[in-house]
Amino acid sequence: MASPLPSIPRAVSSLHSILPSPVLLGPEASGARRRRTPGAAVSATFQWNRMPQLAGETPRVVVVTSGKEGVGKTTTAANVGISLARFGFSVVAVDADAGLRNLDLLLGLGNRVHYTAVEVLNGDCRLDQPLVRDRRYPSLELLCISKPRSMFPLGFGAKALTWVVDALRSRASGAPHLVLIDFPAGIDAGFITAIAPASEAVLVTTPDITALRDADRVTGLLECDGIRDIKMVVNRVRTDLMRGKDMMSVLDVQEMLGLALLGVITEDSEVIKSTNRGYPLVLNKPPTVAGRAFEQAAWRLVEQDTMTAVMVEEEPKKKGFFSFFGG
Repeated sequence: MASPLPSIPRAVSSLHSILPSPVLLGPEASGARRRRTPGAAVSATFQWNRMPQLAGETPRVVVVTSGKEGVGKTTTAANVGISLARFGFSVVAVDADAGLRNLDLLLGLGNRVHYTAVEVLNGDCRLDQPLVRDRRYPSLELLCISKPRSMFPLGFGAKALTWVVDALRSRASGAPHLVLIDFPAGIDAGFITAIAPASEAVLVTTPDITALRDADRVTGLLECDGIRDIKMVVNRVRTDLMRGKDMMSVLDVQEMLGLALLGVITEDSEVIKSTNRGYPLVLNKPPTVAGRAFEQAAWRLVEQDTMTAVMVEEEPKKKGFFSFFGG
């Protein structure tokens, strides 16, 4: 059985010095094209001497989406999911990528998936059988929609996934605090299926024009489906390129998409290593900057808190990576 979250104040007491709070801009400076979620500015220092307080009714059903492949959507789902479990919340992570599922591998649970949601719907097993509990943090469970290299079966659509989520909500052992749904990038039939039971979304993008164009399209479709609570994670940020004007700043991304900012994740070579090990980045010791950023994003998701804006200093006082964050 996993040990409890190690002494949060001690484990991350140096977080503020390693990942200083971002530059907060007022409404007149942000100039966002559209503002869908009136997220409050994140406080200067996270209150790491307490656990985050869950906002909203439970279970909160959150879809983790992106417009483009390769932006880190599944990596975000895995790290946010395990972070929420470390905070003490019960989480069901649903891998709705039929045929190309990867969430089980990133969580290190690939060898333990024997049943899927499709088999529950077919009456071949009970609901509890395809739920794979993480041994490190037992409050995290994984539910795969189908087996690898298989397509969505005929008849499995939005109503079927909604039934699965409703079954989780009413199960005898109690409803989870959060349901995270990870599904393939794009806007095909799988997209319509995955967003059906969701009430909020986390949009993952990278600061490049192709990813942003696709992200904007996905945002519009989410809104058309009635999902207005949309927050974004900007992934694979490289501050050296931003300072050289070779990559859009996070402020540029926010202005283009007009979304509340949940987190900024820097480019980190440890991601590949953690993926190959089936060991989420947030569990690395010592923790990496990107891992802590994922943990902060999970915290903000729980408390419905957001960052207002982040930008590169024009004339940073310090040379090096952390001057990007205002340190």
